[in-house]
Amino acid sequence: MLRHWLLPALLASAPAQAAPLYLGADLSFTNEMEDCGAQFKEHGKPVDPFTLTKAHGGNIVRVRLWNDPQWTRYSTYPDVLKTIRRAHAAGLQVLLDFHYSDDWADGDHQIPPAAWAKLSTPDQAKALHDYTREILDRLAAEKQLPEFVQVGNETNREMLSGEKDPAKTDWARNALLINAGLAAVREAAKAHGATIKTMLHIAQPENVIGWFDNATVAGVMDYDIIGISYYSKWSKYNLSGLGKVIEAAHRRYGADVWVVETAYAFTTEYADNTGNLLGPDSAIPGYPVSAEGQARYLEDLTRMVVANGGNGVVYWAPDWVSTSCKTRWGTGSSWENAAWFSVKGHEAVPALRWMSADYSTRK
Repeated sequence: MLRHWLLPALLASAPAQAAPLYLGADLSFTNEMEDCGAQFKEHGKPVDPFTLTKAHGGNIVRVRLWNDPQWTRYSTYPDVLKTIRRAHAAGLQVLLDFHYSDDWADGDHQIPPAAWAKLSTPDQAKALHDYTREILDRLAAEKQLPEFVQVGNETNREMLSGEKDPAKTDWARNALLINAGLAAVREAAKAHGATIKTMLHIAQPENVIGWFDNATVAGVMDYDIIGISYYSKWSKYNLSGLGKVIEAAHRRYGADVWVVETAYAFTTEYADNTGNLLGPDSAIPGYPVSAEGQARYLEDLTRMVVANGGNGVVYWAPDWVSTSCKTRWGTGSSWENAAWFSVKGHEAVPALRWMSADYSTRK
């Protein structure tokens, strides 16, 4: 895909055609929560989070993949295959999120898988390419290829670099690794006669333009979607600022733009001994920490995304409810008050309505 700062001029002469609007959720926790005894409900009756997402207007499910996590049996290939099967069976498309780590990769951590840690950069690039291709080939054999692939998760820091300062990114190395993953996706799609769109993902809108400018100069060009994490608690930008970044990124790079992670608390209650990450300190003026506040946040956020040329919103971990299972941080969940199910009883909350709202006024 062409990436150039002259692209807006080229696009201006082309007829405008709105991309499909993708709305949905990252349901990477669902299998684990059900194994821990969680029962999701709507109107008092058990429901499947995948069919529930579809029933309320959703069309996309995101799922994360770790390379070889010795500390959990979830977000492994077998678990991811199960999630993709469930999503496809419910009539949803899938965004597969390669973390390229044995643990959480995010804006502060890009820890390489143990098997790749001591390899040279060229060998790491080959390992990343071959792993990406292997996973997609295995999914193709199961007839479960994803429709979208994320090459890295919140790659603000140099890929496979640990906790290296983003300002010290070696862009020649970073581009080699990213392009290896992108190439593997293109090769797999061609080999299996499929269409798979690629995404690059950055945490918080204030980091987007600088990162993609550097990526463009370094030769990272063959991607389809820019994914942005937006959590008001950890961002310097308000919703208006996020909108300006979406508009600028879409215009500057010619890519689709999604808010591929976001969330909002609907209560300050909790049901376990693990503290909640999102509380009153994460609230945005005009959107109280309440069931209605959460729902209106999602509706208004999506309207803002669409108004600025974006075409996707994915809610992060609406299925991470409180159970008796233990985590590294305690028993239960640190996210139960930002899920799509009540803290006690796991009854569906009003926020689900946002996926079926009217967002027809689009650029």
